[in-house]
Amino acid sequence: MSQPLRLKKNADRRLKAGHLWIYSNEVDTRETPLKAFQAGELARVEASNGRALGVGYVNPGSLICARVMSRDPAMKVDRSLFVHRFKQALSLRERLYSGPFYRLVHAEGDLLPGLVVDRFSDVVVVQLNTAGMEVLGEAIVDALEKVIKPAAIVFRNDTGERRQEGLAERVEVVSGTLPEEVLIEENGVRFAVPVLDGDYTGWRFGHRDSRAWLNRHVAGKRVLDLFSGAGGFGVQAAASGASEVLCVDASGDALEQAAHNAELNGVHEQVAIGEGDALEALAALKADGERFDVVVLDPPALIRKRRDSNSGERAYGRFNREAMRLLGRDGLLLTASSSMHLAPERLMDVVRGAARHQDRHGQVIFQGHQAADHPVHPAIPETSTLKALGVRVFRD
Repeated sequence: MSQPLRLKKNADRRLKAGHLWIYSNEVDTRETPLKAFQAGELARVEASNGRALGVGYVNPGSLICARVMSRDPAMKVDRSLFVHRFKQALSLRERLYSGPFYRLVHAEGDLLPGLVVDRFSDVVVVQLNTAGMEVLGEAIVDALEKVIKPAAIVFRNDTGERRQEGLAERVEVVSGTLPEEVLIEENGVRFAVPVLDGDYTGWRFGHRDSRAWLNRHVAGKRVLDLFSGAGGFGVQAAASGASEVLCVDASGDALEQAAHNAELNGVHEQVAIGEGDALEALAALKADGERFDVVVLDPPALIRKRRDSNSGERAYGRFNREAMRLLGRDGLLLTASSSMHLAPERLMDVVRGAARHQDRHGQVIFQGHQAADHPVHPAIPETSTLKALGVRVFRD
């Protein structure tokens, strides 16, 4: 660490409360100009009076210009620190799950801001989402090899977060040899995971608990899975006894993966796929007089930034209204959001408005959250993103 990063007076309140982020307007740039730092450079973080607050890494070109890695200003941010944090994270997951299929590192939730690691048995997929983690990539690989000893480590550095940090996108196998097919098991169902070209890291573990809940309510039912991806909800529904499942997604590749996953579990005869825009698919199904007992609505994040909240909420409202149109007289809607800026109570408002628009009643019988391998830091609300509601939708 060549120089300190000093904050303005009273700008350390969030850090004292446990947050790990520092915004550019909180830095005393007269004392410590941001332009003096290289992207990813480590710095001693100081209060306005010079008192040490910890050590973090800096990106002068980002709105979140620094992230704290340790409250000990003498802590060395190196392989040893990552080994320690990975062991902490691993001990939690091994308590939670019987198999090696989970999110191993949930960024700030595991005190490793900017780092995401998903584990698919002997394969781990890593996202270095910040300049600081990019600089530390080699130490991260070395630490994973010591703690996990994986057969392969994949970098999925193709995220929107990296673009915001001014980092190049790349996807590559950085260690070991990737097997011909990467398999996981979730809720007793097997899936092939496209770790090099699938959505995000190839799988979304966060909805594991919501899927498990839904699986208990689909036997003998006709299910529509919108934004299905590789069939996380839909294939599990079929494996849990659904009579028919229609998976709809705009990605042909994702639907091919869903069909393959249906075959892996011997439910290909129950699972049909439909490629296309979700709203267009909803309109076409409505025009054809189709009805479903269960509809799953899990769109990508529709509110990327806080300023998009109004338009995003309108979009969520439209999707939920149109999804409810396809339910029978007494149906079940599993509606979800991964938008950090959509609070759980606002999703409840969306559901209420959609039901009233259809002149129906809604009863919320399940409230879901991201799975336990996505721990929420109590001082960092940004670590809580996923939410889901199971809603009975019916007429008098």
